[in-house]
Amino acid sequence: MAMMNIVRLGVKELRSLASDGVMLVLIAYVFSLGVYVAATVLPETLHKAPIAIVDEDASPLSLRIADSFYPPHFQRPVMISLAELDPGLDTGTYTFVLDIPPDFQRDLLAGRRPSVQLNVDANRISQAFTGSAYIQVMVGQEVTTFLQHDRPNAVAPVALALRARYNPSLTEAWFGAVMEIINDVTMLSIILTGAALIRERERGTIEHLLAMPVSPFEIMVAKIWSMGLVVLFAATCSLVLMAQGVLGIPIAGSIALFLVGAALNIFATTALGILIGTVARSMQQFGIIMILILIPLEVLSGGLTARDSMPEIVRDLMMVAPTTHFVILAQAILYRGAGFDVVWPELLALAVIGGSFFGVTLWYFRKAMTNMA
Repeated sequence: MAMMNIVRLGVKELRSLASDGVMLVLIAYVFSLGVYVAATVLPETLHKAPIAIVDEDASPLSLRIADSFYPPHFQRPVMISLAELDPGLDTGTYTFVLDIPPDFQRDLLAGRRPSVQLNVDANRISQAFTGSAYIQVMVGQEVTTFLQHDRPNAVAPVALALRARYNPSLTEAWFGAVMEIINDVTMLSIILTGAALIRERERGTIEHLLAMPVSPFEIMVAKIWSMGLVVLFAATCSLVLMAQGVLGIPIAGSIALFLVGAALNIFATTALGILIGTVARSMQQFGIIMILILIPLEVLSGGLTARDSMPEIVRDLMMVAPTTHFVILAQAILYRGAGFDVVWPELLALAVIGGSFFGVTLWYFRKAMTNMA
């Protein structure tokens, strides 16, 4: 009887979700267009940045420097006068303006060290840091190449042979798309379960459930398996159709093993969503609490920032979060082709954390249902 109650309550949750057009659009967007955007428009990458050049030298070297800027990192440079420099930055027309001084080439050939001024609109903070480094390297390479025609080529004492594993072409989209799917699994599993509980409370259907011969345990498990199934199915479609199909990202390991880890992570995060939905009294409160919890889970789990760069106390605290172990095993499986013998500690940690979250949530949920009855 308990099993039948869980199945029927879960089917009821699926029907309720199917009638919620906003949630369906959110799920479809997050696992399709959202993944594509995260893969192709990463905030830390430089993509078609607007640049202008004030060429006061008009020499072959200055023209060579101007020709070195081209898509996809930069737009084709716009040649402007010195009087147009400040207005262009003030209006946000250009992110970078490179000012090449007069007699630049002549001073270089004479052995002097002329300065090139780079003006940056630092309000565009993500492009400002990355673009400045790109421009410095590009100008330096062009100057060095130009001078090698007149001076002997100095051979470096050490040759660096770079071999990039798992992503030989260093394509940012390979990382961005997969990590977006991982983060979406956590986000939607929390949203769907918590929103479903609050929706029942606002509509008054939670009182109907209390009048039925069902226990809080059955209500919780029904919400977890139904919403978890939706997230797991959407993540699978996104990984196969969007990541592998549209974006052409190679998956090194077993998708089935990744889905096992995703299911354990969903078990923990759906229980967390029910806990937030029980504590919150309205959808507005649920949204605020979710933001306070979701942002640290995603930012400090290693998906957006390397864990090695975090303070040790933060790394230790985040080991109790399911997303940390999920990110570790997902990167190991999907990027490096790791098997069960490598990721079993993370699977075990997810099972333990999920069980702990479920126990705490069940205790609080049962207490809340008792007070309502």
